[in-house]
Amino acid sequence: MTNKLVYAAALGLAVGLPALPGTAQAQDCTTKIGAVLPTSVDWGRPIAETAQFAVDQVNAAGGAAGCEIEMVLRDTQVDPKVGVDAAKALVDLEGVKVLLGAVSSGVSMPILTSVTVPGGVMQMSCCSSSTAFTGLSEEGKTNGLWFRTFATTGVQSAVGAKVAADKGYKSVAVLYKNDDWGQDMARLIAADFAAVGVEVTTSVAINDGQPSYRAEVTEALATQPEAIYLALYPAEGTAAVREWISLGGTQNMILANSLKSDEFRDNVGMQYLGAALGTDTASPRSDSADAFRAAYQERFGSEPNGPGLANSYDAAMIALLAMEAAGPDASGPEIAAAVARVTDPNGTPVSADTAGFTAAKEVLAGGGTVMFQGATGNVRFDANGDVSAPAVIWSFSESGTEEVEYLSLPEVDAFIASLN
Repeated sequence: MTNKLVYAAALGLAVGLPALPGTAQAQDCTTKIGAVLPTSVDWGRPIAETAQFAVDQVNAAGGAAGCEIEMVLRDTQVDPKVGVDAAKALVDLEGVKVLLGAVSSGVSMPILTSVTVPGGVMQMSCCSSSTAFTGLSEEGKTNGLWFRTFATTGVQSAVGAKVAADKGYKSVAVLYKNDDWGQDMARLIAADFAAVGVEVTTSVAINDGQPSYRAEVTEALATQPEAIYLALYPAEGTAAVREWISLGGTQNMILANSLKSDEFRDNVGMQYLGAALGTDTASPRSDSADAFRAAYQERFGSEPNGPGLANSYDAAMIALLAMEAAGPDASGPEIAAAVARVTDPNGTPVSADTAGFTAAKEVLAGGGTVMFQGATGNVRFDANGDVSAPAVIWSFSESGTEEVEYLSLPEVDAFIASLN
């Protein structure tokens, strides 16, 4: 019996994705985990498929805590209300103790505050970077249930400032998504750009679903910036950039990682993106990251070039390792507390695959701890469930994206320190 991935969309329809060939025989029990991810957008489905890849590998090792794992996935549509409703259904109806997701801080935050924390469910996000989560944890309002495998917006903001300074831009206008993530980005960008001597001429909020963004684009154009910074998602990003180009705006663009998307590139057109540079967190130059890329290519037939794929894999695998460490019938808080046992820098190194999970089982059963070596390297959470990461500056190519510059974790930390 292979593992099933259940898609429960807004209409309640469910479909399955194929599981990893050669999975172990079904266990006598099945444990459900929840996932709230944006499968209705083209860049969101691979994030879900990558999480399922991790689940399949764990099931090939005999499951977690003695049971086969079933990942029940609901589409958030990158909409806070839809996301909250989906999370409530997974917690209240499916009884999950672990929730993967969401994508977008604006979706993850209301799920955390209204569903997972009140319900005592561990939430592990691959793709939420707002510093608001750090503040919430520092105030003691996450109850230790929140983790994310994606670095905070502070990394992207700082590297965006580096791009502007390196290119010699003296002035930049900012268009940002009007949600928790975008507002956080706009605030940080203003400070970081100022620190490197770049003037932010204006910051303009972009709301979802408008028929036109001409008024917002015209407002930004009126300040005559040398470049534009875009903290947007592909749908509104495409519409805004089309307006920007049609009105004569500069093609000097700095892009947040949310626009690292074939959808955005194809819908805007490569002819307008030749001068665009994007920023993102990056996997370290490590054997474990190389192993993930090779395994991903073998499974899916392509490189993991989309946003959040390595982070999604690690989020799923760490959550499942924590379930194994916590043992059968563990509660959400018990699973969350066990995360430290599987990301221990002094623990036994284990690889991110079926063999690594099997080895981790033996170590954990003997009372030991493990150091998970994953797609994003040796993941280490701080007291707030945050991680740090290397960074990359990238550009679009005809086939996807190309790396322009890699910044190691020490280089990222040093540059951020120089801004203060």
